Amino acid sequence: MLAVLGFATLGSFMLLVMRKHLSAFTAIMLTPIAAALIAGKGAKLGDMIMNGLDTVALLLFAVLYFGLMMEVKLFEPVCQAIVRASKGDPVRITVGTAVLALLVALDGDGTTSYMIICSTFLPIYRRLGMNPLIVATIAAMSLGAISGTTPWGGAATRGISVLHLNATDYFVHMIGPMALTSLAIIAVAYWLGLRERHKIDPEALAAYKLEIASGEAFEPVKPDWRMWFNAALTLLLMVLLILEVADLLVLFMVAFVIALLVNIRSIGDQQDLIKRQAANTVPVMILVLAAGVFTGIMTDSGMIKAMADAALAVVPDSMGNLIPLFTAILALPLGFFMSNDGYWFGVVPVLAESAALPHSRLRSSGGPPSASTPTRSPEPAPSARSST
Repeated sequence: MLAVLGFATLGSFMLLVMRKHLSAFTAIMLTPIAAALIAGKGAKLGDMIMNGLDTVALLLFAVLYFGLMMEVKLFEPVCQAIVRASKGDPVRITVGTAVLALLVALDGDGTTSYMIICSTFLPIYRRLGMNPLIVATIAAMSLGAISGTTPWGGAATRGISVLHLNATDYFVHMIGPMALTSLAIIAVAYWLGLRERHKIDPEALAAYKLEIASGEAFEPVKPDWRMWFNAALTLLLMVLLILEVADLLVLFMVAFVIALLVNIRSIGDQQDLIKRQAANTVPVMILVLAAGVFTGIMTDSGMIKAMADAALAVVPDSMGNLIPLFTAILALPLGFFMSNDGYWFGVVPVLAESAALPHSRLRSSGGPPSASTPTRSPEPAPSARSST
């Protein structure tokens, strides 16, 4: 009964969002509340909702910090340095596009990232006759790899909220995959640059190289002491995040306050900055809170576990180690055809619970079942809300 109700809730939520009958924020709260009432668990609704709510302060201060860094043009000298280093070579230009895209994607906001990348490199691509789709391709790949992986980015924020993970532990474990993915993106950019090198008019390329050498390609920006301070503060923040000196929330709070005092001295200007950044921050924060309501009710009511048991019933215990591969393959089409909210808040909790069940079975039996080793009763499966 709980499994059927859980799948019905999941289907209703995705249908309401994909058909745009309700916003993700309202649908993700109303559907589990209705399911809990139908299941006769209305008396426990308050406790289940509170158990699912997580803090959104990390997201708030991370977006505020990187938003401030964008407004004070921290990356402007980096953009110009990359253009000068390219010397008009298409291969260097595409690699430079990838490097800049990976850097600016740290702010977690796709709109800001695309604005900086396109304003820097799109005129160069058009001037040389390079394919502008390369800019979009590299920017999208970089944004997915960095902004989608950092704890304050959209996708990771949803995953951390749904699975109730520790943001610091998550970030440290993802540094290696982020580095490897970044290298892969740079390699793709290099290959695309090689293709463009043979298509460009040599005369146009020679003229642009002269413009770069003479300094006419752009108006130089001279870094002042505040820009150097911002760069040092951002680098120190990244180092402290990796070393796990303190919780991510504490580090971003302190870094934002310091950066705000150094760059914006007027109280009125500081308030204006916060108001401008609130447009990017508040909608995501509200959605994360709503996700806590969804996962709290679905988990504490037992629907997630019942759904996982039903899905896992068709998978042999010996194939439990293939669930991560199955998840990756499943995510490709679902991530394309479904909305982000529908996938992360609806499908991921079920996959996480399903992944936990085979491990508990293997631990209870001391290894994979065999003909000579009798299996024991499985231990209760760990909750999908446990930190890893």
